[in-house]
Amino acid sequence: MPLHQLGDKPLTFPSPNSAMENGLDHTPPSRRASPGTPLSPGSLRSAAHSPLDTSKQPLCQLWAEKRGARGTHEVRYVSAGQSVACGWWAFAPPCLQVLNTPKGILFFLCAAAFLQGMTVNGFINTVITSLERRYDLHSYQSGLIASSYDIAACLCLTFVSYFGGSGHKPRWLGWGVLLMGTGSLVFALPHFTAGRYEVELDAGVRTCPANPSAACADSTSGLSRYQLVFMLGQFLHGVGATPLYTLGVTYLDENVKSSCSPVYIAVFYTAAILGPAAGYLIGGALLNIYTEMGRRTELTTESPLWVGAWWVGFLGSGAAAFFTAVPILGYPRQLPGSQRYAVMRAAEMHQLKDSSHGEASNPDFGKTIRDLPLSIWLLLKNPTFILLCLAGATEATLITGMSTFSPKFLESQFSLSASEAATLFGYLVVPAGGGGTFLGGFFVNKLRLRGSAVIKFCLFCTVVSLLGILVFSLHCPSVPMAGVTASYGGSLLPEGHLNLTAPCNAACSCQPEHYSPVCGSDGLMYFSLCHAGCPAATETNVDGQKVYRDCSCVPQNLSSGFGHATAGKCTSTCQRKPLLLVFIFVVIFFTFLSSIPALTATLRCVRDPQRSFALGIQWIVVRILGGIPGPIAFGWVIDKACLLWQDQCGQQGSCLVYQNSAMSRYILIMGLLYKVLGVLFFAIACFLYKPLSESSDGLETCLPSQSSAPDSATDSQLQSSV
Repeated sequence: MPLHQLGDKPLTFPSPNSAMENGLDHTPPSRRASPGTPLSPGSLRSAAHSPLDTSKQPLCQLWAEKRGARGTHEVRYVSAGQSVACGWWAFAPPCLQVLNTPKGILFFLCAAAFLQGMTVNGFINTVITSLERRYDLHSYQSGLIASSYDIAACLCLTFVSYFGGSGHKPRWLGWGVLLMGTGSLVFALPHFTAGRYEVELDAGVRTCPANPSAACADSTSGLSRYQLVFMLGQFLHGVGATPLYTLGVTYLDENVKSSCSPVYIAVFYTAAILGPAAGYLIGGALLNIYTEMGRRTELTTESPLWVGAWWVGFLGSGAAAFFTAVPILGYPRQLPGSQRYAVMRAAEMHQLKDSSHGEASNPDFGKTIRDLPLSIWLLLKNPTFILLCLAGATEATLITGMSTFSPKFLESQFSLSASEAATLFGYLVVPAGGGGTFLGGFFVNKLRLRGSAVIKFCLFCTVVSLLGILVFSLHCPSVPMAGVTASYGGSLLPEGHLNLTAPCNAACSCQPEHYSPVCGSDGLMYFSLCHAGCPAATETNVDGQKVYRDCSCVPQNLSSGFGHATAGKCTSTCQRKPLLLVFIFVVIFFTFLSSIPALTATLRCVRDPQRSFALGIQWIVVRILGGIPGPIAFGWVIDKACLLWQDQCGQQGSCLVYQNSAMSRYILIMGLLYKVLGVLFFAIACFLYKPLSESSDGLETCLPSQSSAPDSATDSQLQSSV
């Protein structure tokens, strides 16, 4: 509840009820006294033996008298006069009240976060390549589709966090989830309006001799206009998800004990991280199904023309979002029994040097647009908050940049296929990211970290991940590729001297537009079958791979008597693979280990009425300075390591071959830069953090809580203190 100034009146709280269990008040309304009436110490003692007498009592009068000599700010609960029943308007059956608990709302918020992560960070990243093939999109167009989510979030964060923070949070959350579901349905719409997907096969393009007539076909299908539909779907995703990570977090924090809040938030964010893992697994399985279900095709999943059933996942997530939104809309503005936790949060709040926060303590603060400038000014004057925002931006830059390009790094370093690299990275992210997120909240609760101790924990995690980043000083040697890193005879080529044409394939009329690598029996990798001089005749080996015999560019092998090539890249023999994977796991784990403690520190360094707005401002800073430029910055430096670019009928496409040593070096530089900045921001935030002069223990002993933990006192202790 909001905190406000009441002059010299005593500090009052609701009395402990034996009928209050798990945060749910089962006392009949007819037996509840009107709030706001302070009792004498004698009446308090009788109330301890008569829990049904539920008028408010001055449990912290001694603490208030101590403070009265110095300051004037008191804390008092304000009755909202609103129902705390779970239901929709007048329909609130008793059977639903069993869900009207912090664990109940946590379950539905986790479901919403899981769906958001699965759709936006899972399905979208999985189907981008399929969308480019199906709708004739360029890479920059698909990149704009992905960025539409962050653009929408940045545009809406200020409005949603400011007005939603003082409004009915569950309703904002529920309507947001409905918008997410609508966005998923809109994203799948082009499949039903663009007509059937039909392709023509030409097997002679990639073998020697090639069919030059099929090299560059003028595509005038007009399907690229569906880019706008995909952007609209992503925009709705961004708008709908905005309340989830601002209002959802503060709603959880408001309705649980201060010491339990990190665990609840950690569970919430763990669900959000497990969502992308499910998106990759489900989306990858759906891509093995042909997009035109029920129709037969000669294409195989290995064909560059194959398009899987990318749209099915969005229909499923859209329907699931609608079912998840309905129960969230039924939750009350505040859960029963949540008011007693406000003073515990107030004790950990960062103390400003002046008294300008007095107006912000008013319960009506933040409900009108006139309070917006003051809200922003109070946050700008809070150095701890600003530094935590900057630290979050540096971490977000690394998370978004490395999550986007780590599969590409693994693919290049270990000579893997794109699907193998994505699967391997998924195996790293799920235990490291999910485990780190959950354990971060668990450690804050288990170690009872408060105030600056939470920031010190973040600092420790950042230092460890900084040391782990040093593993990128190692790299695997690049697999030699004929005409790129090695000559067709096998000798090394100077950097920048590319020549895919040689006397052995000069008569093949090979086209540079068709990249389909093969591994020669001489250990060299070739650009395509045509560049290896392989005819169309094939056979299948025991592993199910296609083998091409009599390849003119592959030197004869004494054991077989002729040169041959196998479809696919050559296998990497790098001995540093286990070491690289272990340290990448460490970097991911400790990066996510600090995420929940950093969020907890943010919630504790601002006042109650400003917490939703503060999270909104933090998300804007994190996205503008980290989330949006992160992939761009990492993509730019990784492009510097490119050796061979794709030729799309005279236009430069994506990078086909990278120099492993240069890629590792550039990632190392970027990682060290942002991790060092993160260490500095956390260290300065820890130094400048100044909590209120009264300890939280002094306040928590005055709280009417049923828990036996040190956060609260027993009834006898309350009587003796009064």
